[in-house]
Amino acid sequence: MQARTPAPADDPSPAKVGRAEAARWSGALDLLKLVRSRPGVTRAEAARAMHVGSGTATEISARLRALDLLAEAPAPPTGRGRPTTTLHAHPEGPLAAVVDVRYADWVVAIADLEGTLVDTTTGRHASKRPERVFADIRAAVGGLASRYDGRVQAVSISATGTVRRNAIVQSSVLGWRDLEVAPLLPGVPQALGNDATLAGLAEARRSHPGRSVLYLTIEVGIGGIFVDEGHAVTGATGAGGEFGHAPLGDPLVACPCGAHGCWDVAVDGRAVARLRGEDEPEDPRAYLIEALVDPESRAAVEECAAVLGRGTAGLVNILDPEIVCLGGLAPELRRAAREPFEHAYGTGLMGFRRDDPPRILSSALGPDAPILGAAEAAWDMILTENGIAAWTERLPDSA
Repeated sequence: MQARTPAPADDPSPAKVGRAEAARWSGALDLLKLVRSRPGVTRAEAARAMHVGSGTATEISARLRALDLLAEAPAPPTGRGRPTTTLHAHPEGPLAAVVDVRYADWVVAIADLEGTLVDTTTGRHASKRPERVFADIRAAVGGLASRYDGRVQAVSISATGTVRRNAIVQSSVLGWRDLEVAPLLPGVPQALGNDATLAGLAEARRSHPGRSVLYLTIEVGIGGIFVDEGHAVTGATGAGGEFGHAPLGDPLVACPCGAHGCWDVAVDGRAVARLRGEDEPEDPRAYLIEALVDPESRAAVEECAAVLGRGTAGLVNILDPEIVCLGGLAPELRRAAREPFEHAYGTGLMGFRRDDPPRILSSALGPDAPILGAAEAAWDMILTENGIAAWTERLPDSA
């Protein structure tokens, strides 16, 4: 099984970077990736983590400072020994533009090496016609990027829908199909990923580094991803991880995706309304939030929680994660009907798993998880030999 993160639409050829250049940058990239995962790491700690001497770490960090890729600050004294420094994103270093396209609105932000969203703008969909939505987003991305004088080196988009390569092949909540997403910043590498996939990537890397994590989130439908040691398993074309379209629901219920019996329409506000004999709500997310505290919806909520627990157990049996992380409204659904969830989860597990099942935890990143995941995917493009070469070419003294 191959682990992947969303691939950029315009992935530069590795042939552009020669062997000597790749070797020259290998240690530098290791240090940049370490600072990305551990902002504020000391230079001494970095040397130990990279298994290099202090002199080598000093030389690499000096080279990265000269290229506006890292900044250093004096580390607080800790006792005897030579003073060291802490390593951080350079204040004039490369940046990523990140986008989260959601059911009713969108967010655009600028992300630095440390994962901080340094500038953010939002907007609601004036129309759900994709050309109008992306016209507004393109203007917002261009406006933010213009403030940073060419420092934006990658664009990454999180979208609520099934993604394959650089297209949203289906978004049932937005009514989109086979939508090619054109570059938002011409000439800048761009990645496109499913929102649940990217949220799970961020949760796994930031909250559970190095672990295997099954991430599940409920918004309108249910989505998720399996992340193995920091790599999202998305299949051959990036469309993997569509857990919501596993046949874990009622086989008589049609899903907007074209299949029947999808888990997607068995655990959210649409499912609660259907179980109560009501029409599909205009805003299934808001409907579910209200239903979780409505005594008259109790039986329907318990049924949805049981379906969530049973499906979670099935995925645990298949994927063997160390941790299950619930995002969106999934933790609230579990809390509102804990007994039906736990019973369905426990009885759905294979017998040998029941004595020591994976821990089920709530999201630590909350609603920011998809856009933070987009930042992870963007920096995966920047922190490559080609990405660093592109950055150095724009510097006045790069020659």
